[in-house]
Amino acid sequence: MIKDILHANATAQAGNKELAVLREYFPQCFTAEGKFDIEAFKAALPDGTDVTDETSGFTFLGKNYARMLTNMDTTTIIRPDAAHNALPENRDSQNVYISGDNLDALQHLVKSYYGKVKVIYIDPPYNTGSDGFVYNDKFSFTATQLAEKLDITTERAEHILSMTKRGSASHAAWLTFMLPRLTFARDLLTKDGVIFISIDDNEQANLKLLCDEVFGEECFVGIFPWRKRTAKSDVPFGVSQDFEWVLSYAKSDDFIAGIDGKERKYYETPDYPGKMWRVHDMTTQKSAVERPNSNFTIINSKNGKEYPANPKRTWCVTTETFDDYYTKGKIVFPGDYDFLNIDKPVFRYWKEDDMKKAGERFGLYAVSTFLPTDVGMSQDGTKDFDALFNAKLFGFPKPVNLIKHFIDASVMKDKEEPMIVLDFFSGSATTAQAVMELNDADDGYSLEYILVQWQEPCKEDSEAFKAGYKTIDQIGMERIKRAAKKIKAENPLFAGDLGFKHYTLEEPKQDTLTLMAEFDPTVDVLTTISVDDFGEDTILRTWMVRDGYGLTDEAEVLMLGGYKAYWMKNHLYFIEPDTKFNADSIVALMDKYNGEAFSPKNIIIFGYSFGFTHREELQKNLRTLKDGNKSLSVNIEVRH
Repeated sequence: MIKDILHANATAQAGNKELAVLREYFPQCFTAEGKFDIEAFKAALPDGTDVTDETSGFTFLGKNYARMLTNMDTTTIIRPDAAHNALPENRDSQNVYISGDNLDALQHLVKSYYGKVKVIYIDPPYNTGSDGFVYNDKFSFTATQLAEKLDITTERAEHILSMTKRGSASHAAWLTFMLPRLTFARDLLTKDGVIFISIDDNEQANLKLLCDEVFGEECFVGIFPWRKRTAKSDVPFGVSQDFEWVLSYAKSDDFIAGIDGKERKYYETPDYPGKMWRVHDMTTQKSAVERPNSNFTIINSKNGKEYPANPKRTWCVTTETFDDYYTKGKIVFPGDYDFLNIDKPVFRYWKEDDMKKAGERFGLYAVSTFLPTDVGMSQDGTKDFDALFNAKLFGFPKPVNLIKHFIDASVMKDKEEPMIVLDFFSGSATTAQAVMELNDADDGYSLEYILVQWQEPCKEDSEAFKAGYKTIDQIGMERIKRAAKKIKAENPLFAGDLGFKHYTLEEPKQDTLTLMAEFDPTVDVLTTISVDDFGEDTILRTWMVRDGYGLTDEAEVLMLGGYKAYWMKNHLYFIEPDTKFNADSIVALMDKYNGEAFSPKNIIIFGYSFGFTHREELQKNLRTLKDGNKSLSVNIEVRH
């Protein structure tokens, strides 16, 4: 498989994925030579479609390089943490923690979780010059190779390589770093999914332009100002930068935000049986000058009492619309109900109308970009963390309540299928704690999380290093365990998922990669590469993710004579060396296919375990089997 990925990566170009989509849906727009015909494409669009040559013109050094990366695949393998995953609290967990580079992780995740993630929250590096961001990547291109792949001059290729190989903290480097990650994030979102991205002033403007391009301007949800601290005095220009920003984009207009309507007080009264209602202010922020037809005196026809308009804040209704609202019972006067303490007319809103406005989001009301004070500031994030560790091991973690607020605004409760929350800049794992605390609430949350964190080394003079934590991901995983323990202690009856599966992404050794490149699969001689170079469970999990089975489902062990195979729905995996695969194994496999409830359509073979002769023998027996069962369709795929 890695050999195939290396070959594909060598020919990857920016725009390959987009062309593949066009070929799938607009095959008539390609010539016999494979060239895309833009005029044929325009003709295929509905009449009246506005096709424009205007663009935003948002460019930066490395943009096409970043787009090329979205067309490349990861060569990393997924190594399960066997001892951790076997623990009782983790064995059946649907939560996932990945230690490794997040671009590699996203390239793996998109194969199994495409269109399945409901909420993404990330807190990427801000590129402030002091947060340690420097862009370096692992790809080895010469200037000539890169110039050819990107169709640019060698000089420009040199500039890009200088930025990506020798490290840069420029705006262009940061955007080159972010573009492929955001592209994969978009692919992972459900149709009604949403992403929240924390950022400060340094890259906020660039991030907005980048997200407009990746997600589309029409999918911009909003910018939430988050107050991170109270004002400081010793600051440049005498202006304290007390706010950061959370940019939000939806996958499509299917996304609807909403906060639980439990804070609204609804009433049911004898004059409207079976119809719940609430009251709302009937004034507006418009003045009498702005809305002269709303600057009038309302008279209660029951007692003649007058309620003149406030010229600085007139009524929402006008002299023309008041009677219609009143006739429909939508105006409530002081004294109409003993339990209402009001001194002027108010609107009556029906609960059924609130439900319609929220669509599927029952009982919800609109979310303001003005965040409530209880989301906390940086000091609260520090308190959340320190309460678990009783030590200052991590700088400026986000408050748990901030992440809970965004998740709560984005998910529907009481869903039968759990919703996935992803954070691929996990840091101290605040997002995992937020998800567990929401699940612990008696409010019908059903959430799972996937977290990704690079094994960033802790500085040797840091408190974290002195406490025994060598990398940031170790801190994150320990936080999850401590937060889970705290939740269980405070709520012993809670039976939710407090564990997680752990995986580490690893690059194969260079010697192994060299042997892979030299291996000839048509020769009936096995290479010195073996299962032990990777680990059987590592090969299996990497394959299962590639085939869409994710990181939490387990394959069934299937004994074929003395040979151990793994079965997962439509896939049967052969990983062990073929020395254990004999005539009895063939007979056992044929018997399985001739039985009931066994019909995997794909047999996947580890190419370094099976010689050419064994593969041919397997193919011959399957052909014989298919001759006797015309409906049987089995494909053999050899992966290297």
